[in-house]
Amino acid sequence: MLQFMSTYPAEPLGRNTVWLMAIACLVSIGSLYYNQPLLPLMSKTFQVSVVQVSAVPTLTQMGYALGMLLFIPLGDCTHRQRLIVLLSGLNAIALVLIAVAPTFGWLAWMSFVNGMTAVVPQLLVPFAAQLASPDQRGRIVGIVMGGLLGGIVFSRIAGGFAGEWLGWRSIFWIAAVLMVGLAVVLSRNLPILTSTIALSYGALMRSLLGLLAHYPLLRETSLTGGLFFSIYCGFWATLPFLLEQPPFELGSRVAGLFGLVGIVGTLAAPIVGKIADRNTPRLTVGIAMLFLTLALLILWQFRISIGGLLLGAILLDLGVQTGQISNQTRIYSLPANAHNRLTTVYMVSYFLGGSFGSWLSSYGWKVAGWTGVCVIGLTATGIALAVYIAHRKTH
Repeated sequence: MLQFMSTYPAEPLGRNTVWLMAIACLVSIGSLYYNQPLLPLMSKTFQVSVVQVSAVPTLTQMGYALGMLLFIPLGDCTHRQRLIVLLSGLNAIALVLIAVAPTFGWLAWMSFVNGMTAVVPQLLVPFAAQLASPDQRGRIVGIVMGGLLGGIVFSRIAGGFAGEWLGWRSIFWIAAVLMVGLAVVLSRNLPILTSTIALSYGALMRSLLGLLAHYPLLRETSLTGGLFFSIYCGFWATLPFLLEQPPFELGSRVAGLFGLVGIVGTLAAPIVGKIADRNTPRLTVGIAMLFLTLALLILWQFRISIGGLLLGAILLDLGVQTGQISNQTRIYSLPANAHNRLTTVYMVSYFLGGSFGSWLSSYGWKVAGWTGVCVIGLTATGIALAVYIAHRKTH
């Protein structure tokens, strides 16, 4: 059995620090999502098919999962501020390499490197959770996650507009500059938290399996989180191609504007955190599944209506973000000095689910169009519900 000491900072987490972390999440998470509204433009530039261009978001998510596996556990035993600043700088380099991509193969593999180095938000969220007092953890995680969700909204809109007006490469140049500026600000303003863990890197990595074996809650949240995110990524990977077709015939700018629906999730994040603090975050995971089911049914039945797609997208975003905040609040109830490793296990599962969802939904689009995308999403929701019921004794 693994034993950990739960430790909390002597001083409360200041409001300015919380908002700095939220803004840093907003800026840094964009690296993962700029490409989603730009896939049709990338497909035309390199003359590749829908299934082939889906390798860009798929490899981005896979790189993100590997980056979390390699780097996030270090947050439990190293100087977290330095690690965050270093990764911000490396991500800026990866974004430049995407911007200058001469071939599709280069673009695809640099997207993988971009994903690997874009893990700053997954260091900041457990950092905030560990600095927060237990009775405020849900609210503070909600605020920082709100910044992350806002960054997802911003990145899709910015990517869509930049792609239509300046070409798809432009947004990656802009993002690289933002990441350099972020690295400078964080190097000067992030708090310093000394680790209480003395483990070698190998022992740290091995402890991940021990955590997964020891905590049923971690196994449940990892499975349901991965399934939730597979639905989310599958939707966003295929929506631009749906909007290109009749009766819509719309470009990357409109696909990016669909990202505005994420404002609902951003605004809901602190509210969900408060509900999780007052009641039980397991309850809000169940509510998330209800939102997802309704969203997918609406997206399927009203697929030729912009209004129907918007309503479905809003409910989908609300469901996924409610589930994400609830699951993270649940795992942060586990020992504080294991938070980065708990985050690693959960988020690696989460983004592996996302990468698989992007690929599978693109294949579903090729075989059965939008119906295939929605059926795959409903199947994932059903599996998540079965996992949720099977673990009903967890909190």
